[in-house]
Amino acid sequence: MAATKLQAVRRQLDYKADEVIRMLLSRAESLGIAVMSGTSLKTKLSRWENGHESVSAPYRRLFRDVYGRTNEELGFPFEEDDGEAEELLSRIVVATTVDASIVEAFQQQVEQARNVDQRFGGVTMLDQLRSLIAQVEELLRFSTSGGQREALARVLTDASTLAGWQALDRNAHRQAWDHHETAKRAAREARSPQQLAHALAQQAFILVDMGRADLAVDQLGEARALAQHSAPDLLRAWLAAAHGEGLAATGQRDDALRAFDAASTLLPNNPEDPALPFLFLGGVHLDRWRGNALSQLGEPAAIDQLTKALPLLPPRFVRARTGMLVDLAFASAAAGDRDAALAHAREARRLALQIRSDRQLRRLGRLILPTGTGRTA
Repeated sequence: MAATKLQAVRRQLDYKADEVIRMLLSRAESLGIAVMSGTSLKTKLSRWENGHESVSAPYRRLFRDVYGRTNEELGFPFEEDDGEAEELLSRIVVATTVDASIVEAFQQQVEQARNVDQRFGGVTMLDQLRSLIAQVEELLRFSTSGGQREALARVLTDASTLAGWQALDRNAHRQAWDHHETAKRAAREARSPQQLAHALAQQAFILVDMGRADLAVDQLGEARALAQHSAPDLLRAWLAAAHGEGLAATGQRDDALRAFDAASTLLPNNPEDPALPFLFLGGVHLDRWRGNALSQLGEPAAIDQLTKALPLLPPRFVRARTGMLVDLAFASAAAGDRDAALAHAREARRLALQIRSDRQLRRLGRLILPTGTGRTA
């Protein structure tokens, strides 16, 4: 139970105290507000959150900015004359300066985060993405330009779905869910059913991770229906494969394999679309995804599928490689091959520790090795 509303909001946003202090200092610097040192702020934050001391006016503004909450939501007193109208107008004026070049700069930051995430995992980029999301959200909140609002909303959707996936990799399920909720709201603002379908489907994997694959299958079906008539074939193929994984998680073998067959049929010859930079399905990616589903279903074919796909995976997809090795460990264990299961699990653990993938480490923790050595008859 949180001692104050201020503490409750931080916990809801899943921010650590050190992260909040960095954001407060950064926001203060951008506004030219003189504040205490980080060390002193750490002590103050504890006293403020536990109700031992009231938050003074300059810091109340900083908290409103970094949390995106009102005085009432943060438990601060009503301020009748705190220059709110002047502050609002100032933010609106700043938002009017956003042009296509600024939006492109934001999008490039998302692309950089995506590239780093593929190679090194999300732990190095999640905090930066949070800061970017907060910055874009603020500009969007005060933007009056319809076209520019849509452009900012598209960036916000992309950044939020990526942050949500990284949070899931760290087992931060609530934070991952909230990022996807932000993504869905932004996709609606952007009038992009494609981005909405992607965010809706990706969010479903949080449900799978929490043991509610039944709910995930419903949500994945909704995402496919949303994109059925208007989306490019690449997105429809990705959604079909995602649906297949969800169906596999519920043990619906035939429906899962049919979904993957549909994905193969829909996948275009050129599986790269600049308008869909968040989708990777060409080459070996669909094969590894099918291998994951076969592993979940306990199909012996999973081993051959994953073994053939593994060496073809480009080196930069370290997280994907980690997941494939975990799948191989489970498939080998199901086949009674203790040695192979151990070998794949060890390599998967090494990579998971390297990129700090708590999600894959948690999966490995559920691996049950067969007795004896080698493959059982």
